[in-house]
Amino acid sequence: MPSAMSDNLVEILLVEDNPFDVEATLNALARHNLGKAVKVVRDGEEALEFLFCAGVYADRRIDNTPGVVLLDLKLPKMDGLEVLRRIRADPRTRKIPVVVLTTNEDERQIAASYALGVNSYVVKPTDFEQFCEVMRQVGTYWVLVNEPSRL
Repeated sequence: MPSAMSDNLVEILLVEDNPFDVEATLNALARHNLGKAVKVVRDGEEALEFLFCAGVYADRRIDNTPGVVLLDLKLPKMDGLEVLRRIRADPRTRKIPVVVLTTNEDERQIAASYALGVNSYVVKPTDFEQFCEVMRQVGTYWVLVNEPSRL
């Protein structure tokens, strides 16, 4: 059962089904003090329930959006491109920054992601130290540097 308090403090929504990638991402963000307000969801449907305050997340406020969504493409129940499509189709979530974070280097997936309005497409390095550095850069930019639209 989600915690209402933690759901109200989300800076990063991590949409990832692979437990090893979840752990690596959380460790990499924590190394750089960026992991304090991360919410992890394990599939595309749960991501949309969280963002649109449905199901077990019905008590959330939809205007309390995460600072950034880190979105894997290969997800159970609903793939990442469909999640992105639905985020961009709704005016309440359209402006949330979305970063695809995936192992997929397929040019068609990259093009499809940008066509749907992704803000950034990042291929996960397989080396853990390189992965930590990429997560530091992504987290620092989207959580600390980027100034989101308030309107």
